[in-house]
Amino acid sequence: MALSYRDMLMAASIVVRAGNVPNIVGEAGIGKSALVRELAQKNHAKLFTTVVSLSEKGDLSIPVPPLTSDSFIKTDQYGELADVQFGYSHTLIQIIQHAQKAPKQPIYWFLDEFNRGTQAVQSELMNLVLQRSINSLKLPDQVHIIIAENPDSTMAGFENSNYGVAAGDDAIKDRTVRLVMQSSSNDWIKWAESINPPIHHQVIEYIKAHPEMLHPDIDDHDLIPTPRAWKRVSDDLYQLDHLTFSERQHVQLEILKGNLGIETATNFDHFINHHQLNLLAENLMNDSFEHVLNTFKRMDETQKFDLLMNLVHLNPKIDENFGLRFAKLLKNLSPDGQYSLVLQLSNQTSILNQVYQNIDQNTEKLRQLYVLFEQISLS
Repeated sequence: MALSYRDMLMAASIVVRAGNVPNIVGEAGIGKSALVRELAQKNHAKLFTTVVSLSEKGDLSIPVPPLTSDSFIKTDQYGELADVQFGYSHTLIQIIQHAQKAPKQPIYWFLDEFNRGTQAVQSELMNLVLQRSINSLKLPDQVHIIIAENPDSTMAGFENSNYGVAAGDDAIKDRTVRLVMQSSSNDWIKWAESINPPIHHQVIEYIKAHPEMLHPDIDDHDLIPTPRAWKRVSDDLYQLDHLTFSERQHVQLEILKGNLGIETATNFDHFINHHQLNLLAENLMNDSFEHVLNTFKRMDETQKFDLLMNLVHLNPKIDENFGLRFAKLLKNLSPDGQYSLVLQLSNQTSILNQVYQNIDQNTEKLRQLYVLFEQISLS
C-alpha cells in the first residue's frame, strides 16, 4: 500500500529514528524532495542534498593532488581529507564540518534520484549507504542517509514503469526500507495553503474541484500534470497577474501547456478565464469607469460578450449606475455582438424585465438602456 504525503512524513521519520535508511519511491514530480525538506525542518536537522543522476564515476574517490596545507581539512574524530571542490567530496567536507560545529544536531544527507545514476555511480555510493564509510573516512553517527528513487519495472506494483533508471542491486534493496509514495490531493492542498507564499488560489480552487487532476494516471501524453508541475503553474500565475486581461490571453494558454500538457492546460485555462471574467464583472460596477472602459476596449469581441453576460449573471443592483455603465459598454460591442447579447438576455434572463420594472421619473439612465435594448433587438 502506498503512503500519502502526510503518512510518508511519519513513516520516514520513524525509519530514520530507528537508524535505518528510508528509500522513498515515487513518480517524478510527486513531491519527494519537498517531503525530505519538510522532514528535516520538523526534526531540526541540517539537510544536504546530492542529485545522484548528475554525478559521475570518480566523484567519491577524493583525490589528493599537490595542494597547500590550507587545502586539507583536519578533524578531531574523523580523520583528514582534502577540500577538492567537486562531486561528493566537497559535500562530505561540509557534512563533517557541520558535525563538528553542531555535534548534537541531526544531519540528513539526501541522495535524490538514486537509481537514475549509472551503475558505476551507485556502486561508489554503496559503502556510504551500507557501511557508512569511504576510504578512511567514516560518517558521524548523527548523519542519516535518505534515498529517493523513481519506480522501475522490477519493483512490485510498477511493472509498467518506463523511467530511464539503473535498477539497484540486491544489497541496496536488502539494507534500505522501501517506502512507496503516492499523491494525495487533500495533503497537497494543506501543504499548498501553508507555504509562503501559498500556491496560487486558482490552482488550489481547481484541485479542490478536480482532485484527480493533481496527478492523473495517464501515460500516453507527452506532458502530464504532477504536483511539481502545479507548483510551477502557481509561480507563473503570480507573474501573469501583473498583466492586463488582454495581455495575458496572448501567452497564458501556451505557458499552461508547457507545464500541464494540452488537454489539462485547456481545461484549466477555461477555469481561470471564467473566474477572471467573474472578477472583472464585479469590478465593472465598482472601479473607476474610465479604467473599466479602457480595459473593456482592449478586449476582443468574445471576451467583451462573455464579460457582459457574466455581469448579468452576477445579479447586479439595477440602478442608474448599472444603466449608465452597461449601456456604454454595450455600445462598444460590434453590431452583431450587440444583437446576439440582447437576444440571449431576452431568452435566458429576466434582466430586461428588471430594467423595465425599475424605470421611474428618477431613472433616466435605466430608461435609456431599455430603449437601447429595444433598438438593438429591432435592428
